[in-house]
Amino acid sequence: MKNLANMLREAQKLQQRMNELQEKLAALEVEGQAGGGLVKVVLGGRGEVKRVSIDRSIVDPEEVEVLEDLIVAAAADAKAKLEARLQEEMQAVTGGLPLPPGLKLPF
Repeated sequence: MKNLANMLREAQKLQQRMNELQEKLAALEVEGQAGGGLVKVVLGGRGEVKRVSIDRSIVDPEEVEVLEDLIVAAAADAKAKLEARLQEEMQAVTGGLPLPPGLKLPF
């Protein structure tokens, strides 16, 4: 019975840390860049696009496709950085234990 009580206490601590992580993620912002920083995309901790910044020097009506590609590349860069950051945060909360298969952040 003592082991069960310890397990429940640890589960409650983990739940509290997970709640703190979710609050931290809500405030997190990650920036991705493309074109040497000419295009920037900022994602929130839950993967939502917060801002897009485009340097005016690359705005050319004749080359819209290039600009579109740069936006996609910057968003992909931001997403990769966000996923890496989420993994770091999750490992800090779980003490390095891997996530169960199929469990992804943000919740």
